Amino acid sequence: MKKGLRLYKDEKLCNEVAIGALFDRGSAGVGSKLAYPLRMVWRVAPDDEPRRGSCARFLVSVPKKRLRHAVDRVTVRRRVREQYRLNRHLIPEGVPFEIAFIYVADEVLPTARILPAMQRLLAKLRVEG
Repeated sequence: MKKGLRLYKDEKLCNEVAIGALFDRGSAGVGSKLAYPLRMVWRVAPDDEPRRGSCARFLVSVPKKRLRHAVDRVTVRRRVREQYRLNRHLIPEGVPFEIAFIYVADEVLPTARILPAMQRLLAKLRVEG
């Protein structure tokens, strides 16, 4: 993992094949945990997939079905991404995780409600990994 607290491009999960494998129900090695208001889906990336580094890659999804206004979705996406940025040190080093965070609440919650959920999920990932 790189030094500093900023998010780097190689930490973003944007490969369509990897995202499809992450959400494939029949795929082996995929796990899921819920800590309201977030649901985390993860898998360990296979060695045969091309990667830029050994750090974890993530994405944030805020369904339009839950939050209708784009402004609210962007606000929640920023809050979740910020909590991931500040707490990613809880993820085990050297394991190439692919992680998706899905927002499951029906309203915009304050950062104080997202923080403990993110910490619980990343702590569970440490135990599972």
